[in-house]
Amino acid sequence: MTLEQLRIFVAVAEREHLTQGARALNLTQSAVSSAIAALEARYATKLFDRIGRRIALTDAGRLFLAEARAVLARAAAAEAVLIDLAGLSRGALSLMASQTVANYWLPPLIQRYRAVHPGITVSLGIDNTETVTAAIHDGAADLGFIEGAIDDPTLAVTAVAEDELVIVVPAGHSWAGQPPASEALQQGPWVLREPGSGTRAMFEAALPGLGLAPDDLTVALELPSNEAICSAVAAGAGATAISRLVAANAIAAGRLATVAIALPKRHFFVLRHKERYLSKAAKAFFDLAHAPPAV
Repeated sequence: MTLEQLRIFVAVAEREHLTQGARALNLTQSAVSSAIAALEARYATKLFDRIGRRIALTDAGRLFLAEARAVLARAAAAEAVLIDLAGLSRGALSLMASQTVANYWLPPLIQRYRAVHPGITVSLGIDNTETVTAAIHDGAADLGFIEGAIDDPTLAVTAVAEDELVIVVPAGHSWAGQPPASEALQQGPWVLREPGSGTRAMFEAALPGLGLAPDDLTVALELPSNEAICSAVAAGAGATAISRLVAANAIAAGRLATVAIALPKRHFFVLRHKERYLSKAAKAFFDLAHAPPAV
């Protein structure tokens, strides 16, 4: 068994698709298929069920996936130690971030980092808070950036920035600029991020302060993208609670209007695993995230 076979297996298993796994690794589909077949033949264990044009992990495959990820994480940590001996002249940094942080807060920070450390290759994965947390827990990335509270004792959680949630509606909506009655808030309709999103969790945590519970709301749409939510709300689909960073341009352009309801401010957090080796590249980015923005 080789590390390359493990990388191929994990890439395919995470996508449950041979072609997508091959594309992610920049390999041919035949090379990926051969690697999977070699693993299955070598250990006489079926890792995937072939169902028509798609594949699905077997029970053995699911058990093996956790171990394969752990081995790859340890190999990456060992490589990071060797790279660190050469300083920050070369290396790689893997980041994961939830949508709001990844699209609106992190890009300038990554650019500042690359200006100082051009030899470090930075990769960024984007998903919701729940998935980002799992990635850091499993060692799939060096650092994670989220906007929601989490409860994982294996992770160190540090606040790095402050954000503000706002409730927005289409321009000209009856709620614009004033606080609606509780009954109106219940009826909405609401357009919200999916469960597992930090934005959704923060909004639901603020509802008791408005005399409401999450189940009281009429949710018309659940969408996995901040941009899709802003577009849907601007088109008249309902109201939403979203980061002011996300809605700022649409508010300035007059497509969205804020509602006069104050929601608690929230923090953006950086996550790192307490027991995994933090490379010099990751430590440099961690330190930069705490530094005040350049003037």
